[in-house]
Amino acid sequence: MLPGVLYYVIFKYVPMYGIIIAFQDFSIGRGILGSEWVGFKHFVDFFYYTPDAWKLIRNTVLLNLYDLIFHFPLPILLAVLFHELRSARFRRFIQSISYMPHFLSTVVIAGILVTFLSPTTGIVNALLVRLLGLEPIAFLGMPEWFRTVYVGSEIWQKLGWGTILYMAAIAGIDPALYEAAKIDGASRFQQIRHITLRGMVPIMIVLFVLTLGNFLEASFQKILLLYNSMNYETSDVINTFVYRRGILDADFSFATAVGLFQSAIGFVLVVAANRFVRKHSDTSLW
Repeated sequence: MLPGVLYYVIFKYVPMYGIIIAFQDFSIGRGILGSEWVGFKHFVDFFYYTPDAWKLIRNTVLLNLYDLIFHFPLPILLAVLFHELRSARFRRFIQSISYMPHFLSTVVIAGILVTFLSPTTGIVNALLVRLLGLEPIAFLGMPEWFRTVYVGSEIWQKLGWGTILYMAAIAGIDPALYEAAKIDGASRFQQIRHITLRGMVPIMIVLFVLTLGNFLEASFQKILLLYNSMNYETSDVINTFVYRRGILDADFSFATAVGLFQSAIGFVLVVAANRFVRKHSDTSLW
């Protein structure tokens, strides 16, 4: 456990000391201890004096909401389909293929999307024009298409890898339950519904609660590589805003305040979701 513990201590807990600059007018020359204390000034500035604040929050929430609705259930379904395959060799082959996108870097994924979705040379538009007779679509140049492209790429990249924990949960189900169900005349669908899915419920709950902790987060690198002035209306999220204000504009205190707001909302969602599932089930994070 030591490497994992050291990672979280060094990169997650020690940097928490820097949170206090969210309440300061931080100056590199004065340092953290010498900078002027301004309280909640940066939070007020973000919510009341930043014109795009609510647009940023809306875009972030919608991207994560769509990702939760369309992405979260699919690894569960795919894991069940893997489990139902009769040929172990074919199942291992398909699983290996489905894992491969996970190991591609975000830069490569973004490059593939830009190339495939190009309105002039992209293969997607070539198929739309030649097979369906449609006009080329500038997928990354139209705000209404950005969320679809983002969520679709997240599903493609993470779907196979997301089945690993669910497959482990299925492997832990007692085979005697399936044998007893067969003797009682249960169909394959009934076995899936009453045995397989119920055996996966604990890990579903844990992953759902953890997912809510990142509800105001988004795949920063992918969005940064895909967004542009034409799709800003739906692609600009809190993370990209923090990057521009904190790194490009060197407004460290303001950017830290916005990032702290994200973390606080994630913390509240995790605690609330955990309390809810603990009240209504036997599974929870703590």
